[in-house]
Amino acid sequence: MALKVTRCLQNPIVWPGLYDWRMAVTFNPGVLYDAGRFVMYERAAGCLRPFQCSIGMLESEDGVHFTHAVPEPVITPEMLGSKYGSVQDPRVVKIEGVCYMTYAFRPYAWHSSPTGVGVPDSHQGEFPGFSGRDEDNQTRSGVARSTDLVHWEHVAWVNPPGMDDRNVILFPEKIGGRFAILRRPSPLVTTEAVHAQEAPRIQISFSRDLKRWTRPQPVIEPRHWWESNRIGGSTPPIRTRRGWLTFYHGVENVHPPTRRVCYRLGAMLLDLKDPRRVLARCPEPIMEPEAYYEKFGLYIPNVIFPTGAVVVDGLVHIYYGACDTSICLATVPLEDLLDVIQHGDTEDTEKAKTF
Repeated sequence: MALKVTRCLQNPIVWPGLYDWRMAVTFNPGVLYDAGRFVMYERAAGCLRPFQCSIGMLESEDGVHFTHAVPEPVITPEMLGSKYGSVQDPRVVKIEGVCYMTYAFRPYAWHSSPTGVGVPDSHQGEFPGFSGRDEDNQTRSGVARSTDLVHWEHVAWVNPPGMDDRNVILFPEKIGGRFAILRRPSPLVTTEAVHAQEAPRIQISFSRDLKRWTRPQPVIEPRHWWESNRIGGSTPPIRTRRGWLTFYHGVENVHPPTRRVCYRLGAMLLDLKDPRRVLARCPEPIMEPEAYYEKFGLYIPNVIFPTGAVVVDGLVHIYYGACDTSICLATVPLEDLLDVIQHGDTEDTEKAKTF
């Protein structure tokens, strides 16, 4: 069946401006549907050199029209130990009455110059106490918690400082009494966006206290034509009667000389009791850049990057960054999406049984 994904007519629904700390871009939001309202956590930056990002909080009654709940960021780099850093790509879940946020954190923000064609030209900036080496500025992933949605307490880092591990995403409930996260560890990522490890994979770890995590185990690796550059987790998985609905992004190398890429959205189902086991995976993306605001933007052209998804009245609300510039919304009927995934490629099912 053909899957109908509907883009919001008001897209982009959130855009830069208003406050100094978000004048350049706002994108890649975490979203909760809590007590009948939508709560959004945006990644935002006031400039690109340095490209220093913070996390702002917005709210909405209808999931489309958002206003800021507070005028200042709720999480800043300085709160995480480095006033020169950048905190990025929040994902939020609520587990046993407590809200948890995962985020990526770089201790020293890059300086970025968009090209209008592909991945921006970036370089390490000069900051007090920083060597300027890529090896000393990898992206860590952290976990924070909150009981009021506004004030956040950093709990722990998931990975050590010398390893790049972004796209760390908590499942919205404990599995077998343990927290579970999707992640994508890599030995090194440079300002040229080159991974020291070929084809980084989506992996999974478990923990009882959010501080000590099991050794990462592979879930899926890049396999399809639209995943030629890399893959990574997208939004927190959603529990359904057929399995964990799990979105991920795939990046295609379109024109390597100009570093032109295309970010698309993929989907799979993971086993409810053992999410290391892949039940089904779509061989084709369920969304790709089509609208003007998804093809052209300030930072990277041709990017759809969801980091928040909630189900309301049978519709999956997918919140995504467009071109690392603004925030957009698309909806799709949950049951239709599950049908499409289950009729997809199931090759990973057999592979997962070996873990």
